[in-house]
Amino acid sequence: LLHMSVFSQSFSPCGRFLAAGNNYGEIALFSLSAALSPDATGLSQKPVLTFTAHEGPVFSLLSTDCQLLSAGNGEISCWSWSELIKKNVKPVWTKRPNYRSSLEIPEINAMILNPQDNSLVVGGGDNNVHVLDLEQGIFKGHSDYIHCVSVREREAEILSGGEDGAVRIWDSRTGRSVHCIEVYKYESCARPQYGKWISCLTTDSDWMLCGGGPSLSLWHLRSLSPTSIFPLTGCQRQATFHQDMILAVGEGPFVSHCLLGGEVKAQIPCSPQSLNTLQLNNNSTEHRVLTAGGSSDHIDVFTNLSYRAFSLSF
Repeated sequence: LLHMSVFSQSFSPCGRFLAAGNNYGEIALFSLSAALSPDATGLSQKPVLTFTAHEGPVFSLLSTDCQLLSAGNGEISCWSWSELIKKNVKPVWTKRPNYRSSLEIPEINAMILNPQDNSLVVGGGDNNVHVLDLEQGIFKGHSDYIHCVSVREREAEILSGGEDGAVRIWDSRTGRSVHCIEVYKYESCARPQYGKWISCLTTDSDWMLCGGGPSLSLWHLRSLSPTSIFPLTGCQRQATFHQDMILAVGEGPFVSHCLLGGEVKAQIPCSPQSLNTLQLNNNSTEHRVLTAGGSSDHIDVFTNLSYRAFSLSF
């Protein structure tokens, strides 16, 4: 427990459960309905189920309408939510993207679903973006491993950010790289002392949020230019748009609330000393919470964005 880190989180489709993945390859399932109930006890904040999903860390978790996808070193496993809730832990399938050799076992850092064709977009340690469905495609262009992926549904575009400091925008129909933004080359974003890697990336229609070595910044995707730079210290590991705000986590024991114009409105204290993952539960109005996890066995739960209500723990 002392050396545990939480790398990934995902809410169940019904919104009543939270799955969290750690550095030991375990997935824990928490009941939000139990943890949020007025009669909650210390036991309600413990997992209802913990199982080993992968040999190495669980770098990424993603929920579909009825399944939970987990990614580790070189493999993706699929679990049925309804079976997990019944405590049956048998994977529906396990797949490996098409790697160059069977000896190559790159970590899979990011997964996202492309709703247009229900394909799974995957980025990781082999520097390529893989599109998995019945027809597996590979988008080549990054020169170093990939940390994050995002989908622009309306534009049929996939975005990826990597260790090479580039955000690449791909046409999801042809697999061509249509734009490449080297964020660290923009003076307003560059922070050479932290490196050039892009660790977080998310989009909302014509807007993109990205950061890592360079400062967290908001970009207009039609003009491909940064409009706001957020003065946050350290590297941000995950950021998300929420109403008229941006929420971000990274180095430091807090969730930062930023305004779209670039100012940091608040930093809400958390229990882990640094944070890797931030999730908003939009699947259930009754269990609408924000959860944050990082360098600890605790996952902080915010019922109100302005303070931590309690923590779940492995």
